[in-house]
Amino acid sequence: MIHVTQTFLPPIEEFEKILKRAWDKKWMTNRGELLLELEETLSEYLNISNFFITTNGTLPLQIALKTLGITKEVITTPFSYVATTSAIVWENCKPVFVDIERDMLTIDPEKIEAAITENTEAILATHVFGNPCDIETIEAIAKKHNLKVIYDGAHSFAVKYKGKSIFSYGDIITTSFHSTKLFHTGEGGAIFVPNDDLYKKCYYHHNFGHNGPLEYHGLGINAKASEMQAAMGLSVFPYIDKIIEKRKMLTEHYESLLQNNENLTLFNFRDFTERNYSYMPVIFKNQDHLELVLEKLAVLKIFPRRYFYPSLNKLPYLENSVSMPISEDICNKIVCLPLYFELEKQQVSEICNLINSL
Repeated sequence: MIHVTQTFLPPIEEFEKILKRAWDKKWMTNRGELLLELEETLSEYLNISNFFITTNGTLPLQIALKTLGITKEVITTPFSYVATTSAIVWENCKPVFVDIERDMLTIDPEKIEAAITENTEAILATHVFGNPCDIETIEAIAKKHNLKVIYDGAHSFAVKYKGKSIFSYGDIITTSFHSTKLFHTGEGGAIFVPNDDLYKKCYYHHNFGHNGPLEYHGLGINAKASEMQAAMGLSVFPYIDKIIEKRKMLTEHYESLLQNNENLTLFNFRDFTERNYSYMPVIFKNQDHLELVLEKLAVLKIFPRRYFYPSLNKLPYLENSVSMPISEDICNKIVCLPLYFELEKQQVSEICNLINSL
């Protein structure tokens, strides 16, 4: 059976050896030794500071909105995972959707200004499949209208744009270390905050509002990662370059076999982007052909994922839904093909041979 992804796990002995350090100290959470070590390790690898690891990838979005004082309208993308929208609604803000660029699948900056009102306070945009948004244009618009910029970089670990970590851009940037991601802590995430003062506020918000047991700095929640999560991250990290290299090889094999298929389109990445090969999306010519492919693959026990689906403006808990024609069209035709470390090149060939035969 082949699923869209499979969690990378190091030898269990390596995980146990690292976890034993916390076990012996009987220190399992509250920013222990392992978590601090993982943050330092990632800081060096990404060449970035002012971040901390969290217990999941959704709370950082909520913390970002809270830290920036966002209470009204947030311009956002309809083409993302549901957490992007639900975080806005959960924080009692109003998502205002702007359609996406058909070729890049990221929010279309040319449509942002028309959506700005006197109640607009921020832009929350997603780097889709690790493909950067049009950062320069978005941030120019934000500066012109005095808006905050939050990037959802859940898919973007190790991505670089114009030679810098993708986590270097925006007012606040979040990511996910969920077990489906190429780097993971089992469940987890992180929040990156270039500005020192904002970083401190975010930090306090994720730690009950305090820094130490007696020093409080206002309202907070518990978004701290545990030592077990940190142990997983520390045991996965030594393999990260091999993981990316293997995924690159498989992606290039997919692309070589599918590039002449007139029934689908391969995904484009923005210029000056160093990819991380986190997903293998393809866009079929129509929904009927996509469903045919999924049906035939399922017979072989191969299960890609319709990702993202549905378009977020269609979520049932939203009021006054507006049409997002490009996002809705793409959601009906896009699928992510299996891509993970233990997937073999021959299995990719089998998947592509079936797709090309239809």
